[in-house]
Amino acid sequence: MRWDFVTGWLAKAEDDLAAARLILGGSLHSWDTSSFHAQQAAEKALKALLVRHQVNFRKSHDIGELLQLAEPCAPGISAELAAANTLTTYAVDTRYPGLEPVTKAEAERHADLADRVLTSVRQHLASYLSPGRPSA
Repeated sequence: MRWDFVTGWLAKAEDDLAAARLILGGSLHSWDTSSFHAQQAAEKALKALLVRHQVNFRKSHDIGELLQLAEPCAPGISAELAAANTLTTYAVDTRYPGLEPVTKAEAERHADLADRVLTSVRQHLASYLSPGRPSA
């Protein structure tokens, strides 16, 4: 496993969370795009954790599935971040017309959930990401 690949997933997660927050600062009719980026941030953060622990995962946007895969290497993470499962809907479904628009309050909650996922993953990876990190 490569340290730069793990940090690359985290950087992408941080960018998505920043995009979600930037969108929330704008004036839109719907906040779906912010929720999409919140989901992407949570997904990419969890994938960083899985890559670090060399856990294989399929191409999936399912936060619950990723949390279950992370459970053996981060015991309790599924329960701790269970609320983040709601973000899965925003990976694909809300990208197309026909569904109820996301409100700004909902999008703010989604960004907060993504922030919780990213914070938790960073805590689980703290020793790995520290300057004196192990080589493997």
